[in-house]
This record gives sequence, C-alpha cells and structure tokens, in this order.
Amino acid sequence: MRFFSFVLRNILRRPTRSALTVLGIAIAVAAVVALVGISRGFQRSFLAIYQRRDVDLIVQAAGAKQKASSVLPESLAPQIAAIRGVKDVHWGLLDMVGLPDLNTAGGVLVQGWPPASHLFDYLEMVQGERLVEGDHGKALLGTILARNLDKKVGDEVTVYDRQYQVKGIYEAHIVYENGGMVMLLEDQQEATDRKGQVNGFTLVLEHPRDMEEMERVRREVESLRKNLAATPTGEFVKSTTELQMAEAMAWITSAVALIIGTVLLLVVMIMSVFERTREIGILRAIGWRRGRITRMIFIESVILCLAGWVTGTLLAIALVQGLSRMPAVSNMIDSHIPPLVMAQGFVIALLVGLIGAAYPAYRGAQLLPTEAIRHE
Repeated sequence: MRFFSFVLRNILRRPTRSALTVLGIAIAVAAVVALVGISRGFQRSFLAIYQRRDVDLIVQAAGAKQKASSVLPESLAPQIAAIRGVKDVHWGLLDMVGLPDLNTAGGVLVQGWPPASHLFDYLEMVQGERLVEGDHGKALLGTILARNLDKKVGDEVTVYDRQYQVKGIYEAHIVYENGGMVMLLEDQQEATDRKGQVNGFTLVLEHPRDMEEMERVRREVESLRKNLAATPTGEFVKSTTELQMAEAMAWITSAVALIIGTVLLLVVMIMSVFERTREIGILRAIGWRRGRITRMIFIESVILCLAGWVTGTLLAIALVQGLSRMPAVSNMIDSHIPPLVMAQGFVIALLVGLIGAAYPAYRGAQLLPTEAIRHE
C-alpha cells in the first residue's frame, strides 16, 4: 500500500469524526473569508465610487474621519476650481438616513448634488430622467433601493419626514450608490437645515500622475481656509474610521473562530494518535522512522484542513451571496469576494493544519515500538 493511500485510509475509516472536523474548520474558514471579504468589499466599493469619477483629491474639514461628518461652505467651490491644475470640482451633501418604509443596517445613502453637477453623468438611467434645475421635491433611486422599496417612476418616497417624487431609477454599478438615492443639493440642504453647506469637494486634476503637481494643488487648497484637508483618494478611503473598524472586527471575530478550529483539530489529532498507538508501534517495528510517522500525521491534518478550506470557502460565497439579496443589508454588501481573501483563507487553513498537528505528530514520533505494541 502506498504511503498517501495509507494516509487517506486513516482519515476515511473514521468518517463521522473526519466529517465533523472538516465542518468545524470549514466554519472557521467561512468566518474569515466571509467577514474579511465583506469588509474588503466596503473599502473596494468606497474606492470605486471615486475611481469611476477619476477623483484624485478629496477636500473636507480637517480632522473629519468620514466625509459625512465634514461641514464646509459651498462658496469654496469657485475658489478651488480657480486653482491651476484643477480640471473639475464636484461637491454636495452625503448622509445616511433611515427610511420609515425600509429597515436597513446603517441607513440608506442619500446624496445631494447641484443640478449642473457632472456627477449625474455617471448614473445610467434605467427608468425616467435625471434631475435638472427646478426639480425640487423630486429624487432618483438606485436600482437596489427601488427594488427594496418596490417603487417605480412617479411614486413617492419619504425622506427627512418629507415626500419626494421618484423622477428616475439609476444604475451606478456600485452597490452603495445602487442602494441609495440622489436629490438636488438645495433640497437636502433645506431638509437638513444646512443651507449653503456641503460635506466636501472632490477634485479631478489635469495631471493626476504628477505627484509634485498633486502636492502643489493640495497645498494651495489647504491654504484657502484654516480647517481644510486635501487627501489623495486611496489614502482617504484607507483612513476612514468605519472601514478600519469593520476590518478590525472582521479579523477579531475570525481569530476567535480560528482558535476554536485549531483546538478542535488538536483534540481530534491527539485522539487519533492515542487510538492508533498500537498501530504506530507496529509501523515503527517494521522500519518506519520517526520522520515518516511525523509526516503521516501532518499530512492527515493538512488534508482535513484543506477539505475544510474548500467547504468553508463555498459556505462563505453562499453566505455573502445570500446576504447581498436581503433587503436589510443589500445596500451595503458587495457579493463579490476577492480572490486574495480566498487565498488568505487557504494560507490560514494550512497554518491551522500545521499548528494543530504539531504536538500530536511529536507525541506519535516519540512512541517506542515495544511500549506501543504492548499498549491496550
């Protein structure tokens, strides 16, 4: 019998225990892949919002860790646009609002833009028309939000305790915006008592790859007002407090699941070695060296963990796909799990296999043939 076939036989002759071990590891891996995948999806979606609009710098109030908490005067827009090297400037309000007709985690993204804003150009209208000057009391809904609210063009939606008529439904190809809505900036300023205020400005530069040019523009923007901070897009997204907390919580929760999975594997492998003490003694007596015994136990553990990785990854994909279809969180969760996160799950499963088998392999290799054969 070949060595690998012998290892597989050892695993398969206790199918219930092996299946439960694989399931335990699969749950731990699924926690890592799903939770970290979701948190990375948050970051990817936020970054995609700015990348699709070719945004290079984000201007907000200094010290604000999220764009919605920043408050700046709208009158800064012409001054920023006049800076040499600035190709275009976008501005508006952004808010997370709970809707009375929809129970969603974290609320719904509501944005207010000036009627002449080029941001409307990035919305693909699938029904109705975009907002124009004079469209007060009207709003656009993302496809996900329209589906969750069961709204169509001409219907009304309640936001800020006010009724807004749905003028159009858009597809933005970004989960957060598809789960949100857009109204005219003046309407949102009035509804939130922030007349003449915006959360910030997004800048498109003429030469975005020229780092010296970007730094010069950044300094000139910040010199316009004491409390201004101009931050490159990638740096801004990574420094957002909510995203940092989401990833930290994902890893903390995953770490707990992984510790449980490792302990489970350790117990199973120790029991396996204990039950096969006599068998290991016979193998040692017929010439198997300690290294071969060690390798056998490690391979058994790694096979169980890799089976757990495959099962856990499939569970994570199914879980994220299911969550992305639930109205309560569909406006927040991107159903795509990055391959890098799956690869991280593979590495973690492999490490769990090696760590969980370390002591059992050592114990098995130290058994003396004569004592092991006499073991009852």
